[in-house]
Amino acid sequence: MHRKKDFKFVKIKVPNQNQNKEEVPMYSLNDIVLESNKYLKINFDGGDLSSDAGLLLFKEFLFKIGAVKLINRIFKTNDTAWFRIHKDDANLMQVIYQIISACFEDDCADELTNEPVMTAILDKAALASQPTLSRFFNRMDKDTLEQLNRIIRKLRKIVYSIKKPDFMLFDIDSTLLDTYGHQEGEGFNFHYQAHGYHPLLCYDGLTGDLLKAELRDGTMYCSKEADDFMRSLLDEFITDYPGMPLYLRGDSGFASPNLYEVLEAKDCKYAIRLKENAKLRELAENEDQALYRATRFNQVDYAVEFGEFLYQAGSWSHPRRVVFKNRKSLMVRWSICIRFIVTTMEMEPYQVIQFYCGRGRMENFIKESKSGFDFASVSSSSKLVNANRLLVHALAYNLFNWFKRMALPVSMRKQCIDTIRLKLLKIAARVVKCKLCLNGMPVPLLRNCYSIFNGTKYR
Repeated sequence: MHRKKDFKFVKIKVPNQNQNKEEVPMYSLNDIVLESNKYLKINFDGGDLSSDAGLLLFKEFLFKIGAVKLINRIFKTNDTAWFRIHKDDANLMQVIYQIISACFEDDCADELTNEPVMTAILDKAALASQPTLSRFFNRMDKDTLEQLNRIIRKLRKIVYSIKKPDFMLFDIDSTLLDTYGHQEGEGFNFHYQAHGYHPLLCYDGLTGDLLKAELRDGTMYCSKEADDFMRSLLDEFITDYPGMPLYLRGDSGFASPNLYEVLEAKDCKYAIRLKENAKLRELAENEDQALYRATRFNQVDYAVEFGEFLYQAGSWSHPRRVVFKNRKSLMVRWSICIRFIVTTMEMEPYQVIQFYCGRGRMENFIKESKSGFDFASVSSSSKLVNANRLLVHALAYNLFNWFKRMALPVSMRKQCIDTIRLKLLKIAARVVKCKLCLNGMPVPLLRNCYSIFNGTKYR
């Protein structure tokens, strides 16, 4: 093998079967020569290539709504160091971009150190490493938790200033975030039959926006602290959007008199499912008999009966309206009561049932949050750090949901993030950086033009 003086090319000579020497064309050091065909050249010297060029569109959206400036102004950890190369707001933005591009783990930062699009978006020579991000998360505390909630609230006001909803539909639920090892606050949840955290989540039932998220111990019941959780959220909406009608839906896990009283005091209409008991069956007995009489001579057809009554449980301060739905299924002689719902809504019973059934969309929101945005990324031993991590992922979820609703065509607004990643974000591109601009035009576009300053041609 012989090297030229410039070291850019190599000359390869391969002996043939007859021991005669055959000269092979010269290739650059970035080329790969296949043994099967030595005249076939594969070159990887394409410049700064990236597979996530679609993040530039997301970056532009964040700039338009002022998210970057807002985070830069509000977010700051209690850092004792007087100087850091990677500042708090830049670290937070890097984590958000990593979540959007499905690089959920902190270790991904080491692989993305010199990623062209990421560095261009963040305007940095290199990204923060995994140890830097880990130290960044470990500096988070109650102050940063409050800051993240303020950022989400202010960004929501910006989005709603563009298009304000006619009413707000709160869908409240809880879910399980798996934990491993000795983590503060983790516990065995009997409902899910697994160890983890049991956070409270509240979504907008119409748009899928995550309105509030709160990390709780794994052993806590669904409705535990739900009244305080909703009280602060309702106060926020009453203050920011006075006069907006408020509604709430919840399953039987949130059938709590404390929650009822908070909702009634804040003038929030609700429809919450009740667990069936003997007293409720007794009160619905007349409707059961009516359903049986209507179908006693027909043992095949399906039949449904709706009704309502006033009911006061022992822990309730006053009677409340309960609507119910009874059905007679195929080949079943007696009716089967499938749900009771306590409500302050003034609609007909079947309309209340129909309104409550729309709550099923929330299960898709939770699934999207956990699979597409990795809400279960609560790997720290500190519960407070994990609470901050959850809100960071919630912020990324909301930013992308707003981006989808306000910047993408109608045909893409209902698509999940995995689909949009494949169609829009995971796009290959070569990044070209311009060091100087003249009259608003980058130098590469002026290579065949003359400078207005000295009349010389740029080379």
